[in-house]
Amino acid sequence: MEAATKPSPIGRPETRPQSKPALTTDILISGGFTRVGRWIISGDSLAVETPAPKSKGVYAFVKAGVALYVGVATKGLAGRLYSYGRPGISQRTNQRLEAIIMAELSGPEAIEIFIAMPPDLEWNGLPVNGRAGLELGLIEKYSLPWNIRGATALEAIAGPGQPALGRDPGQKM
Repeated sequence: MEAATKPSPIGRPETRPQSKPALTTDILISGGFTRVGRWIISGDSLAVETPAPKSKGVYAFVKAGVALYVGVATKGLAGRLYSYGRPGISQRTNQRLEAIIMAELSGPEAIEIFIAMPPDLEWNGLPVNGRAGLELGLIEKYSLPWNIRGATALEAIAGPGQPALGRDPGQKM
């Protein structure tokens, strides 16, 4: 990834990365992810078409061969995915993604779910969480428009002047 420079307010050039590459299913599969199923609408809720493992792991939501979101399940994949279909009142990420996925399912493309269960590691005698590291590494390296870190990237998807899917217009991120 090349970097572009621009003048900074204090006179030193700043380096900022160019756009990140897409995370494709080929990359996921070669990295050890497997397809577990896809999202479906069951009644008026989201559900996974086949049961996910109860193991801890990392998951990716994929549309048309490109990952749009990655997350980590620290207490188990089955429970984490279930929570997107029935988000609690204080679970803002689950509510936001439920709305996005439900809207996407009205179109022709499926939202597939890929999972990986990386092992924990050790570095210089210290424990390293393989799941958390993998999730963060993917978010830092690849373009994942549904992963929001303090920005309103979904507003770009919704269109200018439109609220991001799953957000109230006055809600701050």
